[in-house]
Parts: sequence; C-alpha cells; structure tokens
Amino acid sequence: MPKKVKQGTVISNKMDKTIVVKVAEYSPHPKYKKIIESNKNYKAHDANNECREGDVVRIVESRPISGSKRWVLSEVVEQVK
Repeated sequence: MPKKVKQGTVISNKMDKTIVVKVAEYSPHPKYKKIIESNKNYKAHDANNECREGDVVRIVESRPISGSKRWVLSEVVEQVK
C-alpha cells in the first residue's frame, strides 16, 4: 500500500526536529454544495531543522517516531522570503 502524502504550511517550528504543518482539505457540503475548508494540524519530523514558519512543505506518512509524530518531511515546496 502506498504511503500517504500531504501538502501544507508550516505553522510552528519551535520544537527540536519537529514541525507542525497545517493541511487544508476542501470538500462540498452534502446538501448545499458549498465548498468547505477543513484544517488539520500534523506533527512531522524535520531531521535537519531546515523549515521556517510559512514554508509550504510536503510530508509523507511513516512509522511512529514519538507519541504524536507519524509524518516525515519529504521536501520544501516553497520557502518563505
């Protein structure tokens, strides 16, 4: 089974080797068909501490690294200026 990949924005990098990524998912309302945005935060492992707040990153599912970390940084798509 392939690993899940998600793309989102880094909202926190205050922890050592850990980033918090906000991932937005869009889906239509069942009855009214308006597009609804739902946000979820994921903690991801950043081994080199290379991300900053505001970066757009891609994260990949992995084995449990700690109590709440289940994702690993795959690549930095866009860096904040």
